[in-house]
Amino acid sequence: MNKLSHIDVKGDAKMVNIGEKTNTRRRAMAGGSVSMKSETLKLVLEGEHKKGDVLSVARIAGIQAAKSCSQLIPLCHPLMLTSVSVDFEIDIENNKIKIITECKVNGATGVEMEALTAASVAGLTIYDMCKAVDKEMSIGPFFLKEKFGGKSGHFVRKES
Repeated sequence: MNKLSHIDVKGDAKMVNIGEKTNTRRRAMAGGSVSMKSETLKLVLEGEHKKGDVLSVARIAGIQAAKSCSQLIPLCHPLMLTSVSVDFEIDIENNKIKIITECKVNGATGVEMEALTAASVAGLTIYDMCKAVDKEMSIGPFFLKEKFGGKSGHFVRKES
């Protein structure tokens, strides 16, 4: 296993120096889900939720979260994102909303944390908007689906 890049020789946390790295095109995709009762999913899909359009609000929350990642995760670098998308797949059979995010940047460091933060906050927003009607929802797991660019190259998660 590789040495942790955010820990110095004394074991203290440090922000990685990316000043000498070359800017390259980088992309990351993350995923997650929110499971809920069938009645709750029906409210979301039919637009009958009293708080409004759940998926639109969750999409905006996810995009905003990706843009704010360096303020939330202490050792993340602020990035000039070139693209953020938050999409949803509805799994009616399992009463689940699947979340798929993608972040892109031309920069010296990757966008995995931005994609994961977008997916997580979108899921939390769905939970927040629906908790009044369904306290038994579950969110997660959240995971990196794919990453492209940088020294470590292309990564694609094996589906389990």
